[in-house]
Amino acid sequence: MSGPRTHVVTGAASGIGAALAQRLHARGDRLVLLARSEERADELAERHPGAQVEVLDLADTAAVAAWRAPEGPVDSVLHVAGVVDLGPVADLDAAVWQQALAVNLTAPALLTRTLLPALRSARGTVVMVSSSAGITAHADWSAYAASKFGLRALADALRLEEAQHGVRVSTVFPGRTATPMQERVHAQEGADYDPARWIDPGTVADAVLTCVDLPRDATVPELVVRPGPR
Repeated sequence: MSGPRTHVVTGAASGIGAALAQRLHARGDRLVLLARSEERADELAERHPGAQVEVLDLADTAAVAAWRAPEGPVDSVLHVAGVVDLGPVADLDAAVWQQALAVNLTAPALLTRTLLPALRSARGTVVMVSSSAGITAHADWSAYAASKFGLRALADALRLEEAQHGVRVSTVFPGRTATPMQERVHAQEGADYDPARWIDPGTVADAVLTCVDLPRDATVPELVVRPGPR
C-alpha cells in the first residue's frame, strides 16, 4: 500500500466504528466521518484532527439520498452505524420498522450508490458490518434481523454487479460485541451487562480491516466473528 488512503465511515462515534476510525487515523489515512448530529460531529473532529466530518442523519432517507461524495477516489466505505429496538412482532409499531430499515439497510444502499464512482476509481472495498442476527433471527429481534438479512442481500447483489469494476464487497457478521448498543440491548432484554463476556470492538475492527487491507489477488465475501471461550 502506498500513501494514505481514503475511507468513508458511518457509526464512528462509538463501538466498532470508533475503533475503526482510531486505527485508520493512527496510520495516517484520510477519514470522511458521517455523524448523526452536530454534537457528535464536534466530538469526532476533536478526536480525529484532519478528518472530514459531516452531519448526516441516516434515518433521514431524503438527506442520505442527497448527500454528495467527497472529491477523489475512495478506498473503502465502512457501513458500521446501526440501530436496534427489540420486541415481538405483535408489539412493534411502524416507526420501529421504518427506522431499522432506513438506518441499517436503505442508508448503506444509497450511500454506496453515491460513492460507487469514487470506489470504482480506487478499485475500493465496501464493508457491510452486519450481525449474527443477519444470519439467524430470534424472537423479539424481527425488525433488526430483517434489516441485517437485507444488508446481506444488498452485499451479495452488489458484489456480483461491481466485480467488473474491481470493487470488492465484504459482509462482516459480529456476534455480541461490547459496545454501547450492546449495553442498550441488555437493558431491553432485562439482563445484566458484563462487557467482559463479549467481543472487544477493536477485535471486530481488525476483522473489518482484514477485508480492506487484503492484497488485490483475493477477497473476503463474508466473515463471521463470534465471542471466544471465556
